[in-house]
Amino acid sequence: MQTGEDSGTGGGLRDRLVDTGVALVDAEGAAALSLREIARRAGVSHGAPRRYFPTHLELLSAIARRGFEQLGEEATLALRGAAAEPRRRIAALARTYLAFAAEHRGMYELMFRHDLLESDELGLRDTSLPLFAMLTELVAGVRPEAEPRLVAGALWANLHGVAQLWGWGSLQLAVAVDDIEPLLASVLDAHLGPAPR
Repeated sequence: MQTGEDSGTGGGLRDRLVDTGVALVDAEGAAALSLREIARRAGVSHGAPRRYFPTHLELLSAIARRGFEQLGEEATLALRGAAAEPRRRIAALARTYLAFAAEHRGMYELMFRHDLLESDELGLRDTSLPLFAMLTELVAGVRPEAEPRLVAGALWANLHGVAQLWGWGSLQLAVAVDDIEPLLASVLDAHLGPAPR
């Protein structure tokens, strides 16, 4: 006889715990992700998650992996619909990144808290690093004279700052705008040079 804590299928409870964590982080933010609360919402004993995730960090990492997978899927879709020119593809990727950060504040915060995550466990790096590689490849098509990884790193850091400050409402106050597009254009100009006219 199966209990509520074991669905009888490989990964059933494990997936349910991760699904519950994803829903919780989206609803209440990264600070709400305690093992006890995830177990409670999944309808299992507070010790049940330890069978699949021996540490809290491993469960957080599995939840963050879902965020990177979703962002990766959204980025891939955005690039499928983007023009072939690398700068336009970077702009499409950047818009996707900023939109994801705005729509999934809790998940976005968790995904980049490497102090909280086991980034070399559970394939987390396998889902996060390809996004950066995608950006680096596109930057190489726009700035072939520069070191693409460094330019991509600076661009990504700038986008991350825009996403954070925009989410907090600080950037809108500082620059007196309510549309993120002019900021995105300035970020791209700063790192890729002025857009062709």
